[in-house]
Amino acid sequence: MTAYRVYVLCNAQARHYIGVSSDPEKRLAQHNTGVSRWAGSNGPWNLIWMSAPQSLGAARKLENLLKRQKGGAGFYRLTGLQRDSR
Repeated sequence: MTAYRVYVLCNAQARHYIGVSSDPEKRLAQHNTGVSRWAGSNGPWNLIWMSAPQSLGAARKLENLLKRQKGGAGFYRLTGLQRDSR
């Protein structure tokens, strides 16, 4: 069974990108080389948070939960990140 992780990227403008991957480091490289259209044009990105390995279904639920927080207090509470983390 493949394990997936939810990951959070941050760029120099403190914008966040939230995604799911079985290999977040490889996905980060793809974002920074322009493979991902939106993320590629808004980088470079740094990986600032990654969840524990989990099933794809659980990872998608967590990804959607984080995205619904829209960078508010819930996002920081769930990830443990500080508001100024880059």
